[in-house]
Amino acid sequence: MRAPALYSAAGSLLLATLTAAPAQGAPAVPGAAELHGTAVAAARARVQGLDFGACPKAEDLPGTVRCGTVSVPLDYARPDGKQIRLTVSRVRATHRDPGNSKRRVPRQGALVFNPGGPGASGMFFPLIGALPEWKRLAAAYDLVGYAPRGVGRSAPLSCKDPKTFFTAPSQAPTHPSESYKKKRIARAKAYARGCAERAGDALRHYTSLNNARDLDVLRAALGEQRLTFMGASYGTYLGALYATLFPSHVRRMVFDSAVNPDPEQIWYRNNLDQSAAFEGRWADFREWVARHDDVYGLGATAEEVQRSYDRAAARLARKPAGGKVGPGQLQGAFLSAGYYDDYWPHRAHALSAYLKGDPEPLIQQAGPHPEAAAEAENANAVYTAVECNDAPWPTEWEVWDRDNTRLARVAPFETWDNVWMNLPCAYWLAPRQQVVDVRAGFGELPRVLILAAERDAATPYQGALELQRRLAGAVLVTERDAGTHGIAGGPNPCVNGHVEAYLLEGRLPVRRESCAPHPEPRPAG
Repeated sequence: MRAPALYSAAGSLLLATLTAAPAQGAPAVPGAAELHGTAVAAARARVQGLDFGACPKAEDLPGTVRCGTVSVPLDYARPDGKQIRLTVSRVRATHRDPGNSKRRVPRQGALVFNPGGPGASGMFFPLIGALPEWKRLAAAYDLVGYAPRGVGRSAPLSCKDPKTFFTAPSQAPTHPSESYKKKRIARAKAYARGCAERAGDALRHYTSLNNARDLDVLRAALGEQRLTFMGASYGTYLGALYATLFPSHVRRMVFDSAVNPDPEQIWYRNNLDQSAAFEGRWADFREWVARHDDVYGLGATAEEVQRSYDRAAARLARKPAGGKVGPGQLQGAFLSAGYYDDYWPHRAHALSAYLKGDPEPLIQQAGPHPEAAAEAENANAVYTAVECNDAPWPTEWEVWDRDNTRLARVAPFETWDNVWMNLPCAYWLAPRQQVVDVRAGFGELPRVLILAAERDAATPYQGALELQRRLAGAVLVTERDAGTHGIAGGPNPCVNGHVEAYLLEGRLPVRRESCAPHPEPRPAG
């Protein structure tokens, strides 16, 4: 479920009990041995604690952020076996009320954040407390980020040589030929083999269930009896698994841009839904560009803007910009505009400039950055391993071809690009997990807060409705007529007010609330 998380352009974010029973009325969670192993590892982490000090230079964090590591079992069925170390970052609660400098704000504990992916690192999250929208939360909470297993320096996972990760320029056919499909199938098979060869037997242990168990060990290492957590995008699925496995360990949880947790959706069908939703968001972007034709000159209708985009793609196919930006790089750059509308002015300017003879803005925005290859390869490896391990996937190419050929007729923008991203899962060489039925009945879990933008493409709105249905007492706050992916701490004061009321005071609306959309971005050169 490809989804960069956290609101990006603003800057964009001893155990209580030794065992935790599944929520009453829900099917037993698979892995009794792993549940016991989590309790053992968490008890050990609580005794050892977390020793924070200066962050290693590799983390590229300022001195205001302190770093540490926590040990977790590679395999929770063998808690005394091989251990891996997860990197953790923290900024202590400031205790300073941004509205009243004389008032000292009491500390409420640690707020742990997962930015999604899977494969994204949260190590930079504590820096967000410097932004105005986060200062009230930063006054009351230690802001804690971490790199999940496989990410960054946390037992890093790799599936291929990073030097060969970026292939640019590349094509991005919306209706690929049979010969092109065969090339991508071969590439997917090679990538799956690379993951198995490089990771060996450890590959099977990079799963969402283990990520949830790691989170409980981190909670214990931080000295928290109960967890206060915010997850964005994939981080909501991680949080939902945590709530199902460890309901008695939950204090407060914010699910920002929720993944649909229905076991039937994880992960193949969720990706189909994502591809369909991106078509609508791509239309939103084109309509916005058309309204500002006087600035960009790309067309006065969404259809005319599409023709401008197609003209650029055809030109790049013949002659890549700067020798490295082809149709594939163009599509990748504009896909990010589907996640965050504050990218819209920059992308529209780059496209306009390119068609008028200036390729530099497009090269800057869409071109590959070799210095980021290792980080990108690592993130892609973790993404692939977690999603492929988590659930069954179709193993016959005919199923993928049938479903996505149909979908591409009505949603051509992202469909095939999404296929190539996930196709290694068809040829995966590690065992698949049994998907957990995320669920909690009334009284089994503290009330949680779900945030969703109505037109979010990366995590379509139906996922938020499904998550609310499965977690009794959950409250859903919707940003109407908006599609930014990750809305907590962004430009909508209504959304931020609900987040603050919940995390600072425990206050929630009765069941559902809506917020007017944040203002559209202004056009700019």
